[in-house]
Amino acid sequence: MTRIYPSRLPAVINALVAASCVMGGLAGCAYRTGGPDRSLPGGYTQIHIPVFKNKTQEVGIEVGFTNALIQEFERSRSARVVAPQYAEAEVEGEIQSVIYQPGGIQGGDKFPKGSVLASEYRVLIVVRVALKRKSDSAELWSGSFQGERTYVAPQVLQAGINTVNPLYNLSARRQNIDNMANDLMSEAHDRMSENF
Repeated sequence: MTRIYPSRLPAVINALVAASCVMGGLAGCAYRTGGPDRSLPGGYTQIHIPVFKNKTQEVGIEVGFTNALIQEFERSRSARVVAPQYAEAEVEGEIQSVIYQPGGIQGGDKFPKGSVLASEYRVLIVVRVALKRKSDSAELWSGSFQGERTYVAPQVLQAGINTVNPLYNLSARRQNIDNMANDLMSEAHDRMSENF
């Protein structure tokens, strides 16, 4: 065991401090905490996000899209969501279409003659998002986003939780739309705030 004499103690402490500073500096070069720096076009830091416009027949889905985008900005802190009178820019969203396509069409001997039954539905959504400057309404950025999900249709001949249940169908639609809202608004936020 090496014995450290009191007269050499300050030199040993200084060497340890210097070594830890060097190691900390090297570690700082290789690793960075947090996500990448993000900013909006024009460098605006205070935005307003009004409720999205809904051009579809699916009532109420605009709230989910609006809330999903607000949450993305609150998580990333790339801009603060504020009241309209304090905002420098505004993010406008529009749900342009929601389409339901039946899939897995079944028919044949099990069903009455001429009848068909869809075993699944595809939900297709198109949303447009634009960032506009408040002072003159100039469009700084815009993008169109498309999402698609599939869910199992209510079944007629199989016992289970979704057997010919219209509430299941509505619930499954809304759950899939909400999930797509989160995915699409995450993508919209990331594309809108890519290091401008």
